[in-house]
Amino acid sequence: MPHLNPIAWRVFRSDHGRLWATRERVFTGAAQFEGAARTVDGDDHLALARAIAEQESIATLVGCAP
Repeated sequence: MPHLNPIAWRVFRSDHGRLWATRERVFTGAAQFEGAARTVDGDDHLALARAIAEQESIATLVGCAP
């Protein structure tokens, strides 16, 4: 799993209790084209961490991670 910088993602809980995270910095166009999403959700903290890691992995594989 790639190193996650907790400052790079803002985590919040919806009114219905679902966890969401939004990346503070926009992914590059190439990373977005390959499917990297700036906002993700999860049922719990582990699922949210996995979703964040997946997005960062896409950007890393594309060679566009900051």
